[in-house]
Amino acid sequence: MSITFVPTPAVPAIDASVDHAIQAIVTGASTDATCSTDLAAGPWDFDIRPGYGPGSSMGDVIPTGAPRQGELPSAYREADEEELHERIRAAKAALGDRVVILGHFYQREEVVRHADYVGDSFQLATAAKGRPDAEAIVFCGVHFMAETADLLSGPEQAVILPNLAAGCSMADMADIDQVEECWEQLSEVLGDLDAVDEEGRVPVIPVTYMNSSAAIKGFVGRHGGIVCTSSNAQTVLEWAFARGRRVLFFPDQHLGRNTAKAMGVPLEQMPMWNPRRALGGSSAEELVESRVILWHGFCSVHRRFTVGQIDQARAEHPGVRVIVHPECPMEVVDAADEAGSTDYIRRAIDNATEPTTFAIGTEINLVRRLAAQYPQHEIFCLDPVVCPCSTMYRIHPGYLAWTLEELVAGRTPNRITVSADVADPARVALERMLAAKPPVVDAPQTPVAASAR
Repeated sequence: MSITFVPTPAVPAIDASVDHAIQAIVTGASTDATCSTDLAAGPWDFDIRPGYGPGSSMGDVIPTGAPRQGELPSAYREADEEELHERIRAAKAALGDRVVILGHFYQREEVVRHADYVGDSFQLATAAKGRPDAEAIVFCGVHFMAETADLLSGPEQAVILPNLAAGCSMADMADIDQVEECWEQLSEVLGDLDAVDEEGRVPVIPVTYMNSSAAIKGFVGRHGGIVCTSSNAQTVLEWAFARGRRVLFFPDQHLGRNTAKAMGVPLEQMPMWNPRRALGGSSAEELVESRVILWHGFCSVHRRFTVGQIDQARAEHPGVRVIVHPECPMEVVDAADEAGSTDYIRRAIDNATEPTTFAIGTEINLVRRLAAQYPQHEIFCLDPVVCPCSTMYRIHPGYLAWTLEELVAGRTPNRITVSADVADPARVALERMLAAKPPVVDAPQTPVAASAR
């Protein structure tokens, strides 16, 4: 896989801050809408309570025992934005090369401006691997991302998540107990899951999206499976089909369905597995005839996008180029001009040589940042409601300042570690992913017709 690290951009002339937009909505300075006015408050108001925080789907029920963040000292809660920026800058200068800060594409602008690298979860984990000199890796993202960084970084390096309450509802939709139970039920229907047929294939290969816990990655590694990203999902499915008669894909049903459909797998051969129902809610015959078994999981951010939003964008902006993330529902991907990973979206805009109107179906922090970085284009989010990823948004500059000043004082807060019994097979699954390199295809300068996707 070709990896391009995005250096931290300078603060753009156009305000890319989602927080500023939400504050303006709450105070009445803007007529835009937000999915929750509670997003204007500091995340520390919600971190001690169980839940994914304001803006999350009411259907996203956080697992019992999910990590919670301890109380942030009042000095950080009460500091204004500029004071926090100054404290972060001073702490970074004091720490020097001992610390590297990673910022996800979906992170708020006030945090990204301090990151040494900006990218998607896999790019950032790889960036961590490429900095063996750093004593601490501060991952401004969510929990599964910090786990992956711990898997790929050196054993002496500390991976830190500034706010332990920053989880991921999609990753939580497939826990290890549910997946183990699914595997047992599949063995009752499909027979010995380790048995190789005359074509050298086993009955099923497990494939997990990068957006999953280390425990799930470890399960996949133990059972001959592989991890995928949104960039290489098709290559990974091709790898899996060469080794298994069917694929168990989790946790995101939409990435699995959209990828397999583009490869020619009929929808009727992609049954859903609901972990709350016997045989996932399918019949034994449907599972036997399946090619891809889709886990009942999804991204709450990307599920917000609709065909109606695309229709409205086309009506209001003739000639608009619509690009959505493959975590969006199938009908949205089908209605768009293109679908691709966050890095694909960024490259598509970067490659556009003529001023273009883009309607983007992905997380609002990235969309607003792209709009600020590429003022020659008109770039807007398909969803007119300002609604960031609720858990990513819990990494606030107050937490980043606290984390860095703790490191300056010789203390290591919020260290994320993966136990060896999980880490060893998880690394096997990740190494298989690294070896499954997709063809190098750059984002086109002009839209790709739906029929050509």
